[in-house]
Amino acid sequence: MTSEPPRHPLPPFTAETAREKVRLAEDGWNGRDPAKVALAYTPDTKWRNRAEFPQGREEVEAFLTRKWNKELDYRLIKELWAYSDNRIAVRYAYEYHDDSGNWFRAYGNENWEFDKDGYMAHRHASINELPIKEQERKFFWPLGRRPDDHPGLSDLGL
Repeated sequence: MTSEPPRHPLPPFTAETAREKVRLAEDGWNGRDPAKVALAYTPDTKWRNRAEFPQGREEVEAFLTRKWNKELDYRLIKELWAYSDNRIAVRYAYEYHDDSGNWFRAYGNENWEFDKDGYMAHRHASINELPIKEQERKFFWPLGRRPDDHPGLSDLGL
């Protein structure tokens, strides 16, 4: 629990509020501002991300800073998979290139658990990465928020 203002939408989630929470998370990550993104998590948040286990906002911010310094032109799409009281499961894909111009698409699933004020207390991510050719890219919007009319994962056959 935090002493900060609530981060809407709050649990317990409905299908509508869970989709809204997922889109807000996607928008935040597409903004690629580690300090701002870290504020969506509880001060003592616990993560599992591949072989890293950041704990707390400071470690999350450091993790995201490293991530976005090497994953260039990062674009992400998240899609609601399931939800219950204070938990949401998502699937996602993101594309980026490294500093040598090699493109990648990463696919993953996340399980999220929120406190009563809408902050994410736990994030468990499983991710697989695939090298792709630049002409195989599917995410072409300008950096930042994905436009509302851009296809989602299911629409793209991902």
